[in-house]
Amino acid sequence: MAFFQETRPQREPFLNAPSSVLWLIGVLVAVHMARTLAPTLLSEEILFHLSFLPARYAPGALAAAGLPPTNMLEMVGSFLSHIFLHGSFAHLAINCMWLLAFGPGVARRLGTPRFLAFFFFCGVVAASVHLAVNWGSPAIMLGASGAVAGLMGAGMRILYGSRHLPFIENPPLAPIGARPILFFTASWVAVNLLFGFTSLGLSDAPIAWAAHLGGYFSGLVTIGMFDRRTRQPVFGI
Repeated sequence: MAFFQETRPQREPFLNAPSSVLWLIGVLVAVHMARTLAPTLLSEEILFHLSFLPARYAPGALAAAGLPPTNMLEMVGSFLSHIFLHGSFAHLAINCMWLLAFGPGVARRLGTPRFLAFFFFCGVVAASVHLAVNWGSPAIMLGASGAVAGLMGAGMRILYGSRHLPFIENPPLAPIGARPILFFTASWVAVNLLFGFTSLGLSDAPIAWAAHLGGYFSGLVTIGMFDRRTRQPVFGI
């Protein structure tokens, strides 16, 4: 009987993801719960002051839209604070599942400090691209999707790099010019443009397609700068 007990395969953990990813998801959930449970007026104030609002950066745009003036803390801080806010539980759930799908591979590759720095860097780039495309817009942008899109771009290079050299602990990243990467990138761009301009009737809220693309390309191009474990061409086939 002891023989069978010793050779029985061990159970895999339900969530086999690095703690940094699980803690990040936990923070996103906690912030959303706190905001939704807050009084309505306070919840609306949080959304206005901490979401990313392109009108903040265009002189006169806030006044023209009938919105209160902003300050430097909001202008700088919202590049990061918007990541933690979500419009609904469905919005939150989608981003958390997306993070759980693409975060673990990047987190294991980079380690916790670089993973978090990379995640927030992609979020800042995503907001910057959204700002450039929607300059002066009074519509808020919120959610972690831009930052998570950066994890997707990085994850593609990690995934396809490991497929070529599966027995190496830290194989080189797949080059951006690799055929699978180009195909996935083209598909991602097409899907975001399609949903961004039409929504296909699936959502009344506008899709932050520019943020998604900005985050994705920032992750795709800069993962090697955060990785530093390998030295390989970026654009080579």
